[in-house]
Amino acid sequence: MNGEESVSSILAYGASILIGGYRLFKTGIKNLFHLEFDMKTLMTIAVIGAAIIGEWGEGATVVILFAISEALESYSMDKARQSIRSLMDIAPTEALIRRGNKELTVEVDDIQIGDTLIVKPGQKIAMDGIVVKGLSAVNQAAITGESVPVAKTVDDQVYAGTLNEEGLLEVRVTKHVDDTTIAKIIHLVEEAQAERAPSQAFVDRFAKYYTPIIILIALGVAVVPPLFFGGDWDKWVYQGLAALVVGCPCALVISTPVAIVTAIGNAARNGVLIKGGIHLEEMGAIKAIAFDKTGTLTEGIPVVTDYIPQPNTDSNDLLTIIAALENGSQHPLASAILKKAEQEHLPYKEIVIKDFSSITGKGIKGRVNDKMYYIGSPNLFEEILVDGIPLNIKTTISELQDKGKTVMVAGTETDIVGILAVADEVRGNSKSVIQQLHSLGIQETIMLTGDNMGTANAIGKQVGVSDIKAELLPQDKLTFIKELRCKYDRVAMIGDGVNDAPALAASTVGIAMGGAGTDTALETADIALMADDLGKLPFTLKLSRKALNIIKQNITFSLGIKLVALLLVIPGWLTLWIAIFADMGATLIVTLNGLRLLRIKDN
Repeated sequence: MNGEESVSSILAYGASILIGGYRLFKTGIKNLFHLEFDMKTLMTIAVIGAAIIGEWGEGATVVILFAISEALESYSMDKARQSIRSLMDIAPTEALIRRGNKELTVEVDDIQIGDTLIVKPGQKIAMDGIVVKGLSAVNQAAITGESVPVAKTVDDQVYAGTLNEEGLLEVRVTKHVDDTTIAKIIHLVEEAQAERAPSQAFVDRFAKYYTPIIILIALGVAVVPPLFFGGDWDKWVYQGLAALVVGCPCALVISTPVAIVTAIGNAARNGVLIKGGIHLEEMGAIKAIAFDKTGTLTEGIPVVTDYIPQPNTDSNDLLTIIAALENGSQHPLASAILKKAEQEHLPYKEIVIKDFSSITGKGIKGRVNDKMYYIGSPNLFEEILVDGIPLNIKTTISELQDKGKTVMVAGTETDIVGILAVADEVRGNSKSVIQQLHSLGIQETIMLTGDNMGTANAIGKQVGVSDIKAELLPQDKLTFIKELRCKYDRVAMIGDGVNDAPALAASTVGIAMGGAGTDTALETADIALMADDLGKLPFTLKLSRKALNIIKQNITFSLGIKLVALLLVIPGWLTLWIAIFADMGATLIVTLNGLRLLRIKDN
């Protein structure tokens, strides 16, 4: 009877080994023939060996626990990739469009460039495009990570997958479904998650040598004590099999990818596109960050910061005349003056200007109501006025220039009637971002600009960078980045991804502002801040550092637990149960540790 029970138990264990371990054995035996030693090969040898020495129960347990650990592993990787799946579900699959006079609902694959998309309040925008009619607030969190909805009106760009919250919008489609920003983000993040990071490459190389060594150790444990020290064959073969199981590098192999996938997914959900595990790891080790000035630390759009009409001058009349003259100018700062005139609702387009001409490199002139007006640099008025610029006005001009502003003077052949100062405004959060980076341990923050030293110093002091380099040509920026790398080894450069391409490429990590708006930024940079928001930089640094720490913890822990379990062989205490629990437990712990990266938020 007992024998029958024994046979039925063996049959039950055997069946569970075959059913539960079919996929494991299929790969393991194939690898064995090709002399490729991975964890499935080790497990296959261990289970077959357990059956040969009559440890059917233990063999079945190994298979079941291995299947559980595989399921936990795939669950955790799925959890880590969820952010990408949620990105994929963002954009609608069909949309209401107008073609000619007809309105029809079509699949997004059938929408053509130039079609007009009709987006009602509460609907998601199906395609990238330009608003041609309507006014609304659009929630762009899915693309840029911005929590506050952005106002959109005619000529503004909108992105697929964003939510139209208020008004009815009509949008002219500008990209095919596969070329939309959301499609590019998904593609780039998937590529990034599949790419091998340096620590992952190290683990793969390590496992290549580690696995055959474990097999030799297990063989030594099984054979040496019985052959040379009279040990019991059954006991030591069993110990050898347990050593084989405990040597499985499951936890080691998963230690890096789970952290990388989780971190890159979390970043994408917060509007930061990290284009590979290598860039994530490098960012975590950055010691210095170089900033382009225009469009990065500043808004990149010149605005009138000071308007000082002289006494006995009608402020609005003068600004109207200045704007009317600048309306005919090609000067880059003219747009700032026109914008100010529009904000004040001044009728500058109604002013008739005669004898308009440009004074090369100095300014412009034109006749209004039979009076000749000049607008230009202070140098122009030093030439025009008989006695030059009065001392009190010179003082005002110098004070404005010391603050990094470009000064324009308006006047006639005999008088100065007003002063305008134009500057590229500093971003509202630039100063706090620089402070946060210093508090996070960044040793040096450097502002690089082609501007003159006065403007550079004024803005550099305002934002609090530790060093300022001015009057740089693109090749000078490149040279400086190379010098910085010699000093600090790992250096990040942040710019707009277009003008700064050589410097971005030369840095360890190139970070582009406004990835959602420019394809160039998405293509050239290692990391893209989708919302054109410098405030995402400290979050990216924190996430990268945490990921680097977790990868190091995981590798150390998974190797440490193997060593401890293998030491149990010496007194003969290692069992297959302990071996598989050590392996499964380590896998579970490194996985849960990696998933902690989901908890890092963009404050």
